[in-house]
Amino acid sequence: MSTTTAKSTTTTGLAGNEDATLIGEHCQLPYCNVLDFLPFLCQSCRLTYCLDHRTESAHKCPHAGAWAARRRQAQLAAPSAGEGKRMRDLVSQKPCADDGCKTVIGTSLVPGVHCSTCNRDYCLRHRLTEDHDCKSKIPIGARPTPAVVDGARNALERLKLWGAAKKQAASRSLPKPKPSSAAARVVAVNALKKTAKGDEKLAPEKRVYLYVEAEAETAKAKFPKGQFFYSKDWVVGRVLDAAAKSLQVQNVNNQSNDERDRLRVFHVEGGRLLEFSEKVGSALVSGNTIVLLRGVGQPPDLIQL
Repeated sequence: MSTTTAKSTTTTGLAGNEDATLIGEHCQLPYCNVLDFLPFLCQSCRLTYCLDHRTESAHKCPHAGAWAARRRQAQLAAPSAGEGKRMRDLVSQKPCADDGCKTVIGTSLVPGVHCSTCNRDYCLRHRLTEDHDCKSKIPIGARPTPAVVDGARNALERLKLWGAAKKQAASRSLPKPKPSSAAARVVAVNALKKTAKGDEKLAPEKRVYLYVEAEAETAKAKFPKGQFFYSKDWVVGRVLDAAAKSLQVQNVNNQSNDERDRLRVFHVEGGRLLEFSEKVGSALVSGNTIVLLRGVGQPPDLIQL
């Protein structure tokens, strides 16, 4: 008997005056043939079975594993989640473009709203143009207007004038660089190593020997100058703290944000103010001179000019 014929003869429906208890299908396992009201269709051999013989192992399916193999092949043939997409399309989460907002947008709970005027994405709180100060923003991808270009050029000129004035003010009483010839530098460094003070536990190959001075007009040091050695791995800010302590210079850098009160480190040989975060080993070499200055400030931000 064929599968189609067997299936049609085992199905009993309610027609006419037939008994309602005969609704369902017979289990197609040869020795079972029980009538099941909720029959199970095997996806491998496509035959119907009762609850007890629904699994492939229970009815000894002749095509065992066929359904699992078809499903696995379908999963392998399906395209991956990122196929045909750029990386920027896959990574949609990012912070709100408003300067003072830290909300992460692009999530299922916090969608992003795109502003077509400034070409940026914002959270719901800053979605309106007046909420994110849209008028003051240059659209992303747009060319700067002539007014913006002129403003940047004027700011650069003002920065150059500021730097010239600071350099002139800082050099009014600064010492001159030490001897420039190689032989003279070697002799000076050897003499400096004999007199310099510092942490004796510091390995000799890690030391940088420096002449340290404090400008009398601004620093008012108890000891105006000295010779010290510091670690190459230190940053300039740590050298400043150690030098101020050694020369007994008042140091309020950690207490005040006013540049008129803060100390800065001037590198005589380099002719510039050192940043607090610079590494000593990359900015200074043995035999250099640094000067502690107060109130010279730092270069202003071009955006604020």
